[in-house]
Amino acid sequence: MKPKETMSNIPPDTDIDDWMDDHLASSAETPMRADAFEMDDDTKKKLIAEHFKAIMEIMGLDLTDDSLSGTPRRVAKMYVEEVFSGLNPKNKPKARLFENKFGYDQMLVEKDITFYSHCEHHFVPIYGKAHVAYISSGEVIGLSKINRIVQYFAKRPQVQERLTVQIAAELKSVLKSEHVGVVIDANHMCVSSRGVGDTNSKTGTAHFSGKFLEEKYKNEFLNYINSPGSNL
Repeated sequence: MKPKETMSNIPPDTDIDDWMDDHLASSAETPMRADAFEMDDDTKKKLIAEHFKAIMEIMGLDLTDDSLSGTPRRVAKMYVEEVFSGLNPKNKPKARLFENKFGYDQMLVEKDITFYSHCEHHFVPIYGKAHVAYISSGEVIGLSKINRIVQYFAKRPQVQERLTVQIAAELKSVLKSEHVGVVIDANHMCVSSRGVGDTNSKTGTAHFSGKFLEEKYKNEFLNYINSPGSNL
């Protein structure tokens, strides 16, 4: 692709670093090539290790040092098997639903789900808490599967807005219910460790649909997640 095509959506006379710091995202779907999974994981790890070794050498690091010699391989394994494993559909959690035999018709909240992700603009960590709520349409999901869905979408290069939307969309699809609420509070290392260097600020995003668009349910959800130790 030609450079002018690659940068075609960037406003003219704009500093690229400032533009990326505006936290822009292209779509609700993670940008992926059609051939993303034609290459097997072992080959990906081999190539990533080779390229990361080249980056370290360009920076002047001595890879003959015992502490650094294994770093390219470790980074490659971490990228493919751990922190970006959510890119691969084969790792998507299989959510099993159960009949709502109790006839429970109020919201269920899974609060303080810890997640770790990476900013797609600088590949540095985003970490925080996700809070998820839903109202059953006849079936319920195992609680651990809610956590796994959050982790799956977090383990990608992300922006927080997209992460919020992807979690909500998956829950609505799996639960066959529009009554879903998702709130995320996160720290962004691209803000605290570089650029403006603000170590105190957090970023909040939310998605509400179905009954959670009504003030009654929205406020009940928000009051619960903001009140330590409270009960529904």
